[in-house]
Amino acid sequence: MKKMYFLLFILMTTGVVVNVWGQTKNDTSQTIFINAKGGIHDHGGTKLGYIDKDNIVRNNKGQKLYFIDRDGNVIDASGKNLGKAKKNGTYYNNSGETVLTTKDIDAEKCAILDPQGHNVGNWSF
Repeated sequence: MKKMYFLLFILMTTGVVVNVWGQTKNDTSQTIFINAKGGIHDHGGTKLGYIDKDNIVRNNKGQKLYFIDRDGNVIDASGKNLGKAKKNGTYYNNSGETVLTTKDIDAEKCAILDPQGHNVGNWSF
C-alpha cells in the first residue's frame, strides 16, 4: 500500500513536470522516468526532481511539490487538495476524472498511463 501511494505521488508529480516541460519545448513525445532511488528524469536523462525519504515530491531546488496523505488525498505544497490516489493505481482529480493510472510491466517496473492509455513514463521499484 505504501508503494502504491508512493507511485501515485510520483504520477502526480510526473503529470505536472510533463505539463511544465512540454510548455517549454515543441517536442510532445516527452517521457518521464522515475528510478528506484526516487530520481525523476526526462527522456534525455536530465534530473527534474526527486522523491525524498518521507515520500514528498520535490523539485531540484528541494521545494516541496506534492505528497499523499494517509487517506490517499494528493496535497500540494500550499495544502490544497488536488485529487485522490486509489489503491488500484489510479489518480483522480477533484471532479472524479481519471488523471493517471499505472500498469505493471514486470516485478520491478510499471508504466505510467494517461487517461487514454498512452504511456507517459515508467517507474522502477
